[in-house]
Amino acid sequence: MSSSSSSSTHPSDQGDLFTRIETELFNVLKTEGFISNSGDWARNHQWEHNDLLVGVLKSYEAWGVVLLDTIEQRSVVLTEDGNEILKNGSPEVRIFNAIPQDGVNQKEFDKQIKASLGDLTVKLGFAEAMKKKWIKIEKETGKLLRTVPSVEDDTRAQLEDLSCLNESGVQALRRRKLVHDAVFKTFSVKRGPKFTPNWRKPIADITPEMLASGSWRDEQFKDYNFQAMGSLTAGGHLHPLMKVRAEFREIFLELGFEEMFTSRYVESSFWNFDSLFQPQQHPARDAHDTFFLINPALAPENSVPRDYLESVKQMHETGGFGSVGYRYDWKEEEARKNILRTHTTAISSRMLYQLAQDYKKTGVFTPKKYFSIDRVFRNETLDATHLAEFHQIEGLIADRNITLPHLIGIISQFFHRLGIYDIRFKPAYNPYTEPSMEIFGFHPILQKWVELGNSGMFRPEMLLPMGLPEDVRVIAWGLGMERPTMIKYKIPNIRDIFGPRIDLDFVKKNPLALMEIRKD
Repeated sequence: MSSSSSSSTHPSDQGDLFTRIETELFNVLKTEGFISNSGDWARNHQWEHNDLLVGVLKSYEAWGVVLLDTIEQRSVVLTEDGNEILKNGSPEVRIFNAIPQDGVNQKEFDKQIKASLGDLTVKLGFAEAMKKKWIKIEKETGKLLRTVPSVEDDTRAQLEDLSCLNESGVQALRRRKLVHDAVFKTFSVKRGPKFTPNWRKPIADITPEMLASGSWRDEQFKDYNFQAMGSLTAGGHLHPLMKVRAEFREIFLELGFEEMFTSRYVESSFWNFDSLFQPQQHPARDAHDTFFLINPALAPENSVPRDYLESVKQMHETGGFGSVGYRYDWKEEEARKNILRTHTTAISSRMLYQLAQDYKKTGVFTPKKYFSIDRVFRNETLDATHLAEFHQIEGLIADRNITLPHLIGIISQFFHRLGIYDIRFKPAYNPYTEPSMEIFGFHPILQKWVELGNSGMFRPEMLLPMGLPEDVRVIAWGLGMERPTMIKYKIPNIRDIFGPRIDLDFVKKNPLALMEIRKD
């Protein structure tokens, strides 16, 4: 078994090999004082140069025992395609040999020859064989025919002995990407300033055996580097979005908002849709947009106060407070279907209902500013700007005498504090807000306007069945957290920051902290 390859050497054998190399190195330097070329020296001893000998030489150079001067040897070597030709022959010869003496029609050629040789070989070989006029296509029959009785594989012959080629011949092989230039680095080796015939490598650690025998007194130890950095601890890392979430949360708290309790991923369709005055036949409630639970499929019958459920049912069927409703048969079973919430507006609906109950008890309405940041789920087709699971930033203000300009102002202030100024508002339709607006931000990498969220004023048909005063208005918005983060940090694909494709090294080293929050 050859000892020229360290990769196949047993660890104990490799240790013996290193010892032999070190012994031979010192013998040569003691007697001759130098090694003219480490590559030649390695070949003479059948040692692997780059993966074995270079490591030994670099180690001794670091100790100052040897001095190395680099020698660069340039040569032409075969590429992967060149080695393939050396093994199996050139594509043009293989094409020529594959065509029978009496020719072959093109359908048969495509069926048999392409299948056996492969598309790439056929493509390259066919063009080269036609260029050399070894084959032709007969116009009358469309058959592929040989034009010469036999051919010599000159390309293969050239690759077998590159030394016989002149520069133009080598250049022709370079153009076909069959050879490339390689630089082989070797070293001239001579004695270093710390070289002595009896030099021994300093050891790093003292062992119990050394202490017991007293041999440590005769050993030379490595100096300790007290300035060296310690090993990095393998601690946990916050996900980039969690860092951004903390910054978003700070903005809302500075603006006087209260955070809503949102750890309810499963919602009944009532709180997610019906309480928002969204009709039961709305397309968003279909399975292609929403994830429905199989077990438990339905929420308990008492999950919604009966009087409120009846008020919502009446509003859907016949209307009230000046509205005519949707005029359909509202079904309680449909409202009890459990889903993965499609938006955190379901939480907003619960909070507004609780606010109305407090008003009923005290007779005093207290204005509120709520926000939440949590996950929502949509049955979306995944692409560069869409996920099936993402984070929604929900906000609402309930007060008297607030209008659409207040909504535009608070959303603009939020994004300005993030350093995002290119935003637009577009009129839109939502079942539970009127007027409604979509919010867009300009993405500098994608060079297009990306939808950031939705907003509007909650409709009376949603608020009044809860029991809120008739003169109370509620402005609300729902924003995605991922898309503003993409815009802020110029990330082109949403799947790079959330989902199974995220790079764990990105989580450890990401720069997504701290947002440049502006106070103006």
